[in-house]
Order: sequence, then C-alpha cells, then structure tokens
Amino acid sequence: MVLLNAEHLVKNYTEKPLLQDVSLAVETGEKVGIIGVNGTGKSTLLKILAGAEEPEAGRITRAAGLRTGYLPQNPDFDPAFTVLEQALSMIPAGEREEKAYLCKSLLTRLQAGDYDAPVGQLSGGQRRRVALAGALALHPDLLILDEPTNHIDAGLAAWLEDYLRDYTGAILMVTHDRYFLDRVATRILELERGALTAYPAGYDNYLERKAQLQEMEAATARKRQALLKRELEWMHRGARARGTKSKYRLERVDELQAESGPIEGQRVEMAAPSARLGKKIVEVEGISKSYGEKRLFADFSYNLLRDDRIGIIGPNGCGKSTFLKILMGEEQPDSGQITTGATVRLGYFSQEWEKMDPAQRPVDYIKSIAPEVDTGKERLSAVQMMENFLFDTNLQYTTIGRLSGGERRRLYLLGVLMSAPNILLLDEPTNDLDIQTLTVLEDYLESFPGAVLAVSHDRYFLDKVARHLFIFDDGKITDSLGGYTAYADTLQQAAAAEKKEKPAEKKPRREKGRLRFSYNEQREFSTIDQDIADLEAQLSALEKEIEAKASDYGSLPGLLQQKEALEKTLSEKMDRWVYLNDLAERIAAQSQD
Repeated sequence: MVLLNAEHLVKNYTEKPLLQDVSLAVETGEKVGIIGVNGTGKSTLLKILAGAEEPEAGRITRAAGLRTGYLPQNPDFDPAFTVLEQALSMIPAGEREEKAYLCKSLLTRLQAGDYDAPVGQLSGGQRRRVALAGALALHPDLLILDEPTNHIDAGLAAWLEDYLRDYTGAILMVTHDRYFLDRVATRILELERGALTAYPAGYDNYLERKAQLQEMEAATARKRQALLKRELEWMHRGARARGTKSKYRLERVDELQAESGPIEGQRVEMAAPSARLGKKIVEVEGISKSYGEKRLFADFSYNLLRDDRIGIIGPNGCGKSTFLKILMGEEQPDSGQITTGATVRLGYFSQEWEKMDPAQRPVDYIKSIAPEVDTGKERLSAVQMMENFLFDTNLQYTTIGRLSGGERRRLYLLGVLMSAPNILLLDEPTNDLDIQTLTVLEDYLESFPGAVLAVSHDRYFLDKVARHLFIFDDGKITDSLGGYTAYADTLQQAAAAEKKEKPAEKKPRREKGRLRFSYNEQREFSTIDQDIADLEAQLSALEKEIEAKASDYGSLPGLLQQKEALEKTLSEKMDRWVYLNDLAERIAAQSQD
C-alpha cells in the first residue's frame, strides 16, 4: 500500500535551484534512505514531504488517516517545557497519558532521562534526542527523520539502528551514517542536480551500482565521441555530392555535437597544506580533569606519534571534547601537564564550530585565513580551494547566512585545513557532512603527513580512519587497538564469555499458537505501573536530598551511587513495561480476530 506519493515537485531558493521535477512513493514498511551532497535540497525535500514547507509546483498525495512523525535537524522547542513535556508535545493530547511511560523509557535510552529539566537549558544535541524520543513514542505510520544519528554516541547509534530495523512503520530518512544506511535502508535515493536516482538496499550495493552507472555513461560518451570524430573527418574531407545521405550526415554531426556527455556528479577535491613537523610532537603526562564530583579522567599519559590515527569514543558528557580543548590549551587539566613541540601547528575542528558572521561572504572568510596555499604539488588560491570544496561562484559570493548547515560545516572544515596544521584535532567531524565529503575527508586523512585525533560517533569513519581508540568510560581513558568494529567485537566476546559462566535461566514454557501472559507476567503486569511510580518517587526524594547535601562531601558520593543504581533500575523497569504493554496489546488484538 502506498502511504505517500509525491509527483513532479519543484523548489528553488532564488538563484539556487534545488528540486526539479522530483517524484517518489513510499510504501508500507519501506525504509528509504536519502543521500546527496550538502546543499542539494535533502532537508528541504523532507520538510515538504512532512508538510512543514510547500513546493512551488507538484503535488503530494497521502493515504487516508496517515499518521506522520517528523524529526527536523533543528527541532522547535518551548523553553518553558520540561524534557518530558517537550517529548510528549509531539503526541496528540488524548494519547499523552497512555504514552508517558514509553516516552520516559525512550528518553532514558537516549540519555535524556532528566524528565523535569527545563528543555531551554539543554544543548542542541540534547534537544534533538528529546525530539527523537517524542517522534519514536508517537509510533507513526510514516517516520521522517533528518540525520537521526547526529549528536548520539556510537553505542546509541547501534541501538537506534536495531530499533528502526524492527520498526513496523515506514521510514524516510536523510543520513550520512553509512553503517546505519547499510543495515536499515531497504532502498536508497540519491538527490543530485535536482533529481532522484533509485538504488537497491545497502550502502555497498549503492556504491556498486553507482560505479556501474558511471562506467556505462562514460562508455556511451566514448562511443559518441568516436562517432563524432568519424563524422567530422568526413566533413573535413569534403563530400563530392550533397545529396540526401550527405545532408543526413551533416544533420547527424549537429545532433552529436548538441548532445551533452555524462554530467560529472559533484565531487569534493581535498588538497590542503601542512607545516613541517619536528621530532618533538605532543607529550601528555599524568593529566586529570573533574567537574565538581564528576571525574572525567585521571592520571592519563601518552606521547603522540607523527603518524597516529586515534579515534576517541565514549558516552555523551564523558569528557571527550574537554580532552581536545586541553590539548589545544583552551582548558587546563587539574593536574599533570601537556608539552607541545616548537614546530607543532594544531588544527582544531570544533563541535560547536566557530562563530561565523552570517553577513560575510564565504570567499572573504577563507581569504581572511589564507589568500593562497601550497599543497605540496601546486599553489592554489583561496578561490581555487573553494572550487575544490564544491563552492561555485554563486556560493562563494553569497552570504554565509544563506548556506545550508552542511555547507557551512564544509566551509569551516576548509578554513581549518587552510591554516596549514600538522596535527588535526577533530571534534565530531562527521556531523552534517554529506557522504561524498566524508569519503574524501577519510582518504585525505589517510595521507595527511601528521597525527590525527578524532572524536566521532560515526562507526564507519572510525573503522576507516582510526588505528586505535581512546575509550572514555567510568572516569578513565583506555587504549584499544583497531577501529570501532574490532572494539565492538571485543565487547561482544567478553559479554558472551560472561553469559557462559552464568547458569542459564529457565524460561517459562509458553503454549504454541495463541499468545498469553504467563502467571508471573500477569502478576508483574498488574503491579508494574505502581512499581515505576514508587521508583520515580524514590528518585525524586533522593535528588532533593542530594541538592540539600551538595556541600556534604562525605555523604555525597554514596548518594550519587544510590541515584545511579535507582536510575538503572527504573530504566530496566520501563523497558519491561514496554514489553508487557506490547504483549498485552497483541493479546487483545488476537482475541478480536
């Protein structure tokens, strides 16, 4: 069944054409991934399909009673709302009480579990996770997601991947997360030059079919060029007669010359300078950092090597960005020291970006950093470098405020590279960058003549770039050899070994055929709402006690441990609530059959 059908959509932004005669259909249960270079109109297309914007031409037909959920890149929020109120605001008023527990469970899963915190005090990434929880709790027929894995760590991305792979509704998503795309999408649509091209499921299949398509286009162009060459030779020799056949061949030459060859897709060319690096690079000696009672890391030492490729992972708020800021000298460690060599030039790609003047022209922004650069092969002007980064004349001379979020991110990356660093510190470089830019960035980092440290949640990026990982967890940093997949495999093996040591739990036997509660499940289902209410009351009382004893350093650590244990128990109980209520709904539906 077709849930949504869009026909001949057109959308332009003044001199910048985006969507030209775009058509697509989404069927029940489909999971469609949309990819394309930043600035081609992916987010605009989602806004139009979600009903947040209107196309200039074309029409959209939706199935009767279609329920749609939408996660934009920058969700609207009411600063007066609490976290829970903001998530529930995405759900119809009559369903909010029923969905409250599910919403809480999803907020906890997405590390946004402080339900009573004012949403106005949250970071942009935290607000996105709150909005994502609300969209998932709505459980619509069609879920429209714009970069759902932005601002969540690799572990959460893997959980969301599993959740959406099992999702019963249809999904339409823009994402640059290639593992996510490969494992969730049942179809891929590439938006290029205002048109959509369909590819089969899986990022690897997309790459294969894309390469085949480009080879076919190139072969067709070669054949046409050969034919044109023969026709031109005939013309230059001169024809003895100007009969019908000669006239036909002259017309054929005109046709061949008028035909356009295969249009090259937009491609980022990344060549950038780097300064000479001496023997002494960066020495980290016994550094520690805490904020109040929260220890980020302690007594960490490491000597950075010239060709290091280090990925940095860990849950949100564990100190990854702080670690890079300490290396940059923007923050100081509580103890220990950083020694930096005289020839070191650090390039820092910040998660928060630097503040750009929206009225400034992109070309002036780049020229203010360096008017030209020596890439080692040739000298390139700022304008040439911008062209390599897909900034044509129109984009160079527009204003920064008119660029898309991804285009601004790409401009910022170019600015970092223009400063000729020999050590790169990258804080979430994959956020808001398109797949093509990421692929070229990864290739560039492989040949970069200096060390690279990258905080990232992008598992594909980490596997391709990192040779070992710094893992931030439980107030310490550990070093793990290999990329993300090697680390995840190690965790799985450890979990399997631990499970083997535990005696197998006896699962209650269930009669085949019709669903029903076991005796214990029925008892648990009848009391679980009260159990959750009791846990929430305990947690609320404990938080008040912690606030009252904030200066009592003797009892505070114990209270914080109790809070952590209660939050874990509450999270497990809410997951159980989701399971039992889902089972109850299926049993009820079964009885109506």
